[in-house]
Amino acid sequence: MAKIFCVANQKGGVGKTTTTVNLAAGLSKIGQRVLMIDLDPQGNATMGSGVDKRALAYTAYDVLWGNATLEEAKVHSDASGYDVLGANRELAGAEVELVSVDNRENRLKDAIAVVANNYDFVLIDCPPSLNMLTLNGLCAAHGVIVPMQCEYFALEGLSDLVNTIKQVHGNLNKNLELIGLLRVMFDPRITLQQQVSDQIKSHFGEKVFNAVIPRNVRLAEAPSYGLPGVVFDPAAKGSLAFIEFAHEMVQRMGSKR
Repeated sequence: MAKIFCVANQKGGVGKTTTTVNLAAGLSKIGQRVLMIDLDPQGNATMGSGVDKRALAYTAYDVLWGNATLEEAKVHSDASGYDVLGANRELAGAEVELVSVDNRENRLKDAIAVVANNYDFVLIDCPPSLNMLTLNGLCAAHGVIVPMQCEYFALEGLSDLVNTIKQVHGNLNKNLELIGLLRVMFDPRITLQQQVSDQIKSHFGEKVFNAVIPRNVRLAEAPSYGLPGVVFDPAAKGSLAFIEFAHEMVQRMGSKR
């Protein structure tokens, strides 16, 4: 049975999509069966996985609305090595349309349940806000991976997200937990980042992943080529850090069984 994780942060520009596609590619490279679900209408995770969002027959919108099953809608990215449930701007309409639908927060959960045995990991790239799409992701997931920059304002946003996870856990999804915090775009030369990193570790302890993703030009360049950095330049420091993170995820999940 797949382990299902949302990659979420209510603050924009913190590397959620970069984390999702590179973790998916890293897990795939070490032999895991991976499904990546794009829940952001911008479709960046879709394009960053080597899938053209404009050419999709079905998207996450069709799955949430019941026009297609997840099995019908997913495509395989040969370039990246994992399956993709893509998204495009159509998905923006789901936010309003789902409000009047029965069992609206569990539409994605029900769709994933049918294919869960085919994967080891399902990763969900959430929009940078708490809306009906993000809520579907949180209700479907076993846990949340939070990518965050080691900057002052990131700490404020983190407390809001932790409270959201607690609320969803208490009211909608008893399985949901904070899996861990991933420090991204990290530059050890900046004193403030070191200080914030130390604060995070002292407060969250084992919930902070050992892997740290450095600020890396090759990771930033990769999306323009429609590839995860792990595939675009496997030898880059950022790519190697994501492979290390993938190993850590497998190890953590193994210890939970």
